[in-house]
Amino acid sequence: MLAVQRRAAILSELERKGIVRVSELVVMFGVSDMTIRRDLTALERQGMLHKVHGGAVLYAEPSTSEPGFEAKSARRLAEKEAIAARAATLVAPGSAIAVSAGTTTHLFARHLVDIPDLTVVTNSVWVADVLYRSASESVTVLLTGGLRTPSDALVGPIAISALRSLHLDTVFMGVHGMDLYSGFSTPNLLESETNRAMIRSARRLIVLADSTKWGVIGLSSMAELSEASTIITDTGLPRAALSALDEYADEVVLVEPSPSVPQVSPDQG
Repeated sequence: MLAVQRRAAILSELERKGIVRVSELVVMFGVSDMTIRRDLTALERQGMLHKVHGGAVLYAEPSTSEPGFEAKSARRLAEKEAIAARAATLVAPGSAIAVSAGTTTHLFARHLVDIPDLTVVTNSVWVADVLYRSASESVTVLLTGGLRTPSDALVGPIAISALRSLHLDTVFMGVHGMDLYSGFSTPNLLESETNRAMIRSARRLIVLADSTKWGVIGLSSMAELSEASTIITDTGLPRAALSALDEYADEVVLVEPSPSVPQVSPDQG
């Protein structure tokens, strides 16, 4: 196994468990203690993990960290695509929905283009662009306007004012993080306020969040876990997290990511 393959496998194990130990990785990969320690050092330099005594833990981003849209798009693409496809099955023809900004909701928008007589309200430049370019003439798209964030969400008073006057069936929302005590959160204060207005405008909230979002806490909470009618995530979610979500949300849907989905960036399609 090449070093790059082994390090990718180490990260997968770390995402699954939250912590890895050098002694366990030595047995898993059949290499020396020194080789594993070099791998962990290289991954720490890349900002992928933190070394601790005897192993490593996941790198925890600051609560105010807000990666750009393109940086987030290539992460967990197979999981996001599976979540997006499943979420689209919950959209009824003729309904009025809101779609928040995010990389998973961007993929979700691609599955909406053939649903007839749909009204889509969004604060995402990317979601609006997908629907404008590809959707049928029966799909109506309303872009809220507002200030543009690093993740290409339109937020602030203009967006909030537009959302307050609407009465929608369902909000499909991507999140930066989800946690038992902090609920669904984002690192951007204005985006949090805008998303709360979006949630209040609809009868039902469906959250699209891959399993790596569990345990991540942004600066500001948008909603409690109990406010979600449905949470769609992937099978990489830890068992304890699934039990917690099951207790609070009305429904938790687990999807299996397809191994055939390549890791691509937005400009590759």
